[in-house]
Amino acid sequence: MLLSEEPETEEIKSSTANGGKGTWKHASFHVATTIATPAAYAPLPFALASLGWVLGVSSLVGGTLVTWYSSLLITSLWGWNGNNHITYRHLAHSIFGFWGYWSIAFFQQVASLGNNVAIQIAAGTSLKAVYKYYYRDGSLTLQHFIIFFGAFELFLSQLPNIHSLRWVNALCTFRTIGFAATTIGVTIYNGNKIDRSSIDYSLHGSSSSKTFKAFNALGSIAFSFGDAMLPEIQNTVREPAKKNMYKGVSAAYSVIVLTYWQLDFCGYWAFGSEVQPYILASLTIPKWTFVMANLFAVIQISGCYQIYCRPTYAYFEERILSNKSARQFSFRNHFIRLTFTSVYIALVTLVDAAMPFLEILCPSVVPSGSLHSTLFSLL
Repeated sequence: MLLSEEPETEEIKSSTANGGKGTWKHASFHVATTIATPAAYAPLPFALASLGWVLGVSSLVGGTLVTWYSSLLITSLWGWNGNNHITYRHLAHSIFGFWGYWSIAFFQQVASLGNNVAIQIAAGTSLKAVYKYYYRDGSLTLQHFIIFFGAFELFLSQLPNIHSLRWVNALCTFRTIGFAATTIGVTIYNGNKIDRSSIDYSLHGSSSSKTFKAFNALGSIAFSFGDAMLPEIQNTVREPAKKNMYKGVSAAYSVIVLTYWQLDFCGYWAFGSEVQPYILASLTIPKWTFVMANLFAVIQISGCYQIYCRPTYAYFEERILSNKSARQFSFRNHFIRLTFTSVYIALVTLVDAAMPFLEILCPSVVPSGSLHSTLFSLL
């Protein structure tokens, strides 16, 4: 019995007593930042091309509705069983007990780390693309830009919690809209420059090839919605937390409809079955939009990176800063935070910079981000 109660420590009591300060708008910024990323929805036109109009559109709409509803279900568990469950780990513990806590904790840590490995490579790749646009013969490599991005994330990691990221994530959300608007506009522009009679919307290849592409496309759609870290975000929201979180999640999904759906439909309309797996690769003119889209992508995923590393930071803080007397010395706390955030960022950066071939694995690593929450929702 003592083992099953161990994870439910004074952390929940302290957090409940202090209460959240964020509004539903702040919650919507956090949720949109973690879900509506360029890396998630830029491949969706290719997924639609692999499924065709009917199955593709119905899968996209169905995926949006199912994940929106499941997000509201998880949100509704705030205050369930008499406690405000401030993380997925604590929520799983209240339902499944000791092993539920540690199972979800394991999946969340693996998923968050996998996402951040992929995010940092994607950010470095986008920064390198912008650099090469202006300095075609420049000597800086992908590793340099991975390190630059890691240094920036170390700076953001000194912000104490998710609520302190609210304006960072507000900027990221607007950059998401900016990326989508730019890409949609240029996609339509490119589409109008193409002879429309040459565009083919039929599915090509053998039966086995079509089947493989269809399942791959369904996987891309299913996992493009990612993991919004809902309990962690809800812990930052003021009362009534449920009502505010309902509004925040719904507002974030409105952004998803404006970005995911529109880019998906426009990309497939413009290029048909010839659309590239990453929509930016299909765009040829004007060249300056390529730079703008990559810069928007870097800004957006910088906030996403922060959301995904917060469960790891929180895990260390629960244990290292568990002594109340230690909390009284802010310098000591800041030094400890700088130490473990530096170790985390250094490890992720080292993995990315030492093994640049992981760039190829980004589409495979990113979907792992929603694994633990998907399993939890199914259970």
